[in-house]
Amino acid sequence: MMTCWRMMSNFFIPNWPAPQHIKSMQTLRAGGKSEGKYNSFNLATHVNDEKNIVQLNRDLLNQFLPSSPHWLNQTHSADVIKLPSPAFNADASYTTEKNTVCVVQTADCLPLLVTNIEGTIVASIHAGWRGLLNGVIENTIEKMNVSPNELLVWLGPAISRQHFEVGFDVKNSFCEKHSEAEKAFHLISDQKWLADIYALATIRLNLYGVSQIYGGSISDKYCTFANEVDYFSYRRDGITGRMASLIWIDS
Repeated sequence: MMTCWRMMSNFFIPNWPAPQHIKSMQTLRAGGKSEGKYNSFNLATHVNDEKNIVQLNRDLLNQFLPSSPHWLNQTHSADVIKLPSPAFNADASYTTEKNTVCVVQTADCLPLLVTNIEGTIVASIHAGWRGLLNGVIENTIEKMNVSPNELLVWLGPAISRQHFEVGFDVKNSFCEKHSEAEKAFHLISDQKWLADIYALATIRLNLYGVSQIYGGSISDKYCTFANEVDYFSYRRDGITGRMASLIWIDS
């Protein structure tokens, strides 16, 4: 899968064939208000960054949005909520309302942005390996209630296969559910594999009938672990900030 992204100082606009009134954005590490270790555009309130600094970053982001995003309390679940909603505990959200911003935060996990060819519905999905395994993608598509062949999906920056080491339990769990998942793992030792999170997500999407998939570059330039300048990475840094992947229906 190839992708061409238009880079800006602290975010870029995904290049995918979404309808013109569907707006999307991916933030980057650089350009924020934090100092010291973060020195970056951190948007998460749960990573020991000063909350007033995070709020300044969110306020900066809001200048480019029609409304404040509905920030989720992500727990690597397969839970999905429809916006607007008072709920926050979920790892995906979707909406049919104009100017309502769906957002997920990541720092190695895979963000997915979803819309349909008519642009009447949008969704954002946070998919780490647990969410992928437990069906966060399938749950979101099912709740959107749109024919899978009408969906467009963009796969954002995530940890690449070259740097995503997992154990036998993770590999076995995926392969037990879908034999096709075997091709997403590369053996490096007796009990260690390199996992391709893009391939795992694509397998799930294809099995559900979704074929219009964009983004998902395997280049180190777009790997959250390898590209320290542009991306946060939990596996690389431990305590770290988060990027945001956002989507909404423009009025």
